Amino acid sequence: MKHFFNSAETLVSDAIDGLILGSGGRLARLDGYPEIKVVLRSERPEGRVAVVSGGGSGHEPAHAGFVGEGLLDAAVCGDVFASPTVDAVLAAILAVTGPAGCLLIVKNYGGDRLNFGLAAERARALGLDVEMVIVGDDIALPDNPRPRGIAGTVFVHKAAGFAAAAGLPLAEVKRHAQDAAGAVKSLGVATSTCSIPGRPSEERMEDGHAELGLGIHGEPGLERIALPPARTLVADMLRRFGPDIKEAPRLALLLNNLGGVPALELSIVLREILSSPLGGRIELVLGPAGAVTALDMRGFSISLMPLTDSRYAWLMAPVEPVAWPVARTAGPVTVVASSRRLEAKVAEASDDPAARALVALLCDTLIAAQPDLDALDAKVGDGDTGSTFAAAARKVREDLGRLPLADPAALCGAVAERLSRVMGGSSGVLLSIFAAAAGVALRQGESLATALESGLGRMQHYGGAQPGDRTMIDALAPAIGALKAGQGLGVAAAAARAGAEATAAMTSARAGRSSYLSGGDLKGVADPGAEAVARVFEALAKGA
Repeated sequence: MKHFFNSAETLVSDAIDGLILGSGGRLARLDGYPEIKVVLRSERPEGRVAVVSGGGSGHEPAHAGFVGEGLLDAAVCGDVFASPTVDAVLAAILAVTGPAGCLLIVKNYGGDRLNFGLAAERARALGLDVEMVIVGDDIALPDNPRPRGIAGTVFVHKAAGFAAAAGLPLAEVKRHAQDAAGAVKSLGVATSTCSIPGRPSEERMEDGHAELGLGIHGEPGLERIALPPARTLVADMLRRFGPDIKEAPRLALLLNNLGGVPALELSIVLREILSSPLGGRIELVLGPAGAVTALDMRGFSISLMPLTDSRYAWLMAPVEPVAWPVARTAGPVTVVASSRRLEAKVAEASDDPAARALVALLCDTLIAAQPDLDALDAKVGDGDTGSTFAAAARKVREDLGRLPLADPAALCGAVAERLSRVMGGSSGVLLSIFAAAAGVALRQGESLATALESGLGRMQHYGGAQPGDRTMIDALAPAIGALKAGQGLGVAAAAARAGAEATAAMTSARAGRSSYLSGGDLKGVADPGAEAVARVFEALAKGA
């Protein structure tokens, strides 16, 4: 089982109850549960035309998620991908229909047409004024005399809901709905069909292929294709729309997620649609969003509708249901210039023999320590600490002639920039922070020891490690403490060595990869970062 549900028998009724519980009192359901599954508004103004839609469940938020002011007054829910019963449709009509009448919006599937149609006839026999609009927006099979109703149905909901909220009579509400139903065209594509909770899943598509034009219940579509890049796929889909769409001066677009496509990929699809020859005429964009889904189907559909001033007005009108994908005006990609402060200021190279010798000594020490540090790290990490430190040291050594050696503050900044660029993992970032913060302190006139202490503080602030956490801090902190106390490099080196050796006795780590190891794996093995710090201070003390 890979779905989150209680049982196949209560799947839809449990979901409806969840929707109602989370609606803040906006929604209710009719009695007769679970045979009659009707979601309706808790309160609605009298004297208006009622707008009712529905169909099989599994297309959420359609249809129950669109119940509310400005859209539907009731949604009739069948079981997953199954038309609701005639009695359920009739119960919905009777619950919301007054003297102004009722409009039914039905997707063009045989079961929905028959069940909604018979319910409408029974309601008329009871004296109610009921009309029905059938939506067939799918262009996948252009020669099919009865095209399926898919995602474009929500445009029809919006048109009818807008007209009903405006207090228009039933004939006008129906006219608005028919206008939208006749204008909108849709086409879908998917790389996998959907899986229904409680049933064996069927996967008929090979990896790397897609099905163009499949229905929202997983039924076969127009053709199976090798999946091309998004740009090619979108161009092929748009090519299949007729002249009523291709020649329209203004368009509205709904990019509908069929359930399983990540938002990242849908943003790419939207980019390609808006960059296409049609893109310049797309005035309103709805989505990317799940409007009429097919459970977890990994696919999307494109719905396009020519815009008129009237259609623009009802598409932009606000509605109550939060599931409605709000229309936005399309626009170009706007590029805002980055702050000039982001541009790295390259300090002019300068020379200082003592500084040159010091930097070279540090680099040579780390390069020579590579095998030993890698061997230590192989026991408590991924075996690359020495390689990482050595790579950074080689880069700094190569750039000796380009470094501002005569300016300690600028030198720290230049080293920080190289460490962040060359060293991988968290150690490179932490040491870059250390060097950069030390450089700032030096520029502010602080002593070298105070500057190093400042760098250590920023390093701990961002990295979170403290002495005793079995990291390079265990060697670095006591060494800098000795310098700050004026005890000289010899004492600092001894403190760093003692700190590094102490990590070998620490059987728990609270930072870095060692934190995932058991005490038995850590015992007797010094932290590689702390060992690197100790060797650097020892080399400095010897060189001094």
